[in-house]
Amino acid sequence: MKFRCERDVLVDALATAGRAAANRGNLQILTGIHLELTGDRLRFTGSDVDLTITVDRIVDGGGDGVAVLPAKLASDIVRAFGPGAVAVEIDADEAHLSAGRSEFSLRLMSAEEYPHFEPPSAEAITIDADVFAVALKQVVPAASGDDSRPILTGVLMAAEGDGLRLVATDSYRLAVRDLPGVSVLSEGQSVLVPSRALNELGKILAGGKQLMVRFGTRDASFEVDGTRLTTRLIEGEFPNYRGLIPQNHPNRLTVDRAAVLEALRRVRLLAQDATPVRAVMHDGTVELMAITQEIGQAHDELDATYVGQELTVAFNPAFLMEGIEVSGGEQITLETIDALKPAVIRAVDVPEFLYLLMPVRVS
Repeated sequence: MKFRCERDVLVDALATAGRAAANRGNLQILTGIHLELTGDRLRFTGSDVDLTITVDRIVDGGGDGVAVLPAKLASDIVRAFGPGAVAVEIDADEAHLSAGRSEFSLRLMSAEEYPHFEPPSAEAITIDADVFAVALKQVVPAASGDDSRPILTGVLMAAEGDGLRLVATDSYRLAVRDLPGVSVLSEGQSVLVPSRALNELGKILAGGKQLMVRFGTRDASFEVDGTRLTTRLIEGEFPNYRGLIPQNHPNRLTVDRAAVLEALRRVRLLAQDATPVRAVMHDGTVELMAITQEIGQAHDELDATYVGQELTVAFNPAFLMEGIEVSGGEQITLETIDALKPAVIRAVDVPEFLYLLMPVRVS
């Protein structure tokens, strides 16, 4: 096996596939990157079984073959080379990597032990990569990172009307994004995709134009520009999120999105040690406050439109800022019932997205 490739192309391919490679575990072989050269097409595969990423790139091939290299070490070596072409020649036991006057030899892992991964055989549906990337940024951060509750670490994708709905919650907040006209699931069908996989997909989508999506019985694949991500689906029943969304909110605050984010960044400087940020809402203004005992206080007032009874609601500042940041639009609305019931954030001119946030109880 022998090929030449520009360093930057090789660095990107190794890094992308390497994000799926296992860091540790019982199968040492999965800490490696599988390379398969056919003609001038080189395929890189990284996997920990649950998540698999393959990257196809065109190189200057000089002999077909397969090999498995230690993922992190191979990536670090190639990244350390200077700009220009990298030559790779692989024999029975070693890979020889050289660029300019630098040369490395690296012991191979057993290619025979590397598992074979097949993507779902379902028909591919093509959707706009940019639109899907925005939806992922809005929804994926709301999924839980707690593996003891695996259902909440997933993002629900469900057929909704004539389109697709993405939903995630960690029980403290809920994000819902509709993609009208995106029909990748049949009526009544839903799947639960690991948020880790979708987080990696978001990185792969950068700069892509068209995304091909396939949903199988137990796995799903997403392909863009020669890179394919395949993930196992999560089994289980997603919570009844519809029952969490209040149907009526007597209080409604409308405020400039950029202005409230800037104010929150300032006030948050005093929101230390899990201190919440209070929003004091009344006609014409909203005051943001953070009070940390033995440190100090922060107050910031903004012009706003408010309909409802004067109300003070406290929120986790990080969660509040995340919801406002991803909502889009120039103005956002904060709809509330009282100081203890869920609040809903929406962009005035982006009706497809909703962010629900539980308040924090304060004295």
